[in-house]
Amino acid sequence: MSEINSYKSIRRVLIVFTLVLLALPGLALASQHEGGAAAEITAMILADSEYVRANLKDSEGGVSQHGSVEFWSSGGLIQQVAPNSNIAEYESVSLTPKHIQVIELPGGESAVAMYYSEGSMTPKGGKTVDHYMTRVLQVYVKENGKWVVRAAHWSPIAAGAGTNQTSLD
Repeated sequence: MSEINSYKSIRRVLIVFTLVLLALPGLALASQHEGGAAAEITAMILADSEYVRANLKDSEGGVSQHGSVEFWSSGGLIQQVAPNSNIAEYESVSLTPKHIQVIELPGGESAVAMYYSEGSMTPKGGKTVDHYMTRVLQVYVKENGKWVVRAAHWSPIAAGAGTNQTSLD
């Protein structure tokens, strides 16, 4: 009889443990939208996107003082983006970030943002991309009280297009 009671106790513990594990992803997603780094980075991504659309150029100071290592949506080789790189300018741009999710990493000084970027754009002196649709992953670090990009990966979504740019040169 004690084996049956022991089995029932173990089974209850496993059920409770399983329910807790199933609930954790939902709790993690909820905490991403409540405040802290996730809220700051989400607001920054939205504000930067609005700035680019309004000013037809990227904002300054968004790259780490150590630079950023990036894969671009053009499918080219890995890029080393210097902190003082030229600011990209556009003839037209309507890119919009969508479905932003930010995961804060332990220590509170770094985070990963994932979202989609959709719209169209024409870089100054470049070709128009009418159907720009990419998945974005950016690694943010906090430097001097400001979140900046340390690494990024942009990859086209099926049926979408990335940029044509393959280097900073």
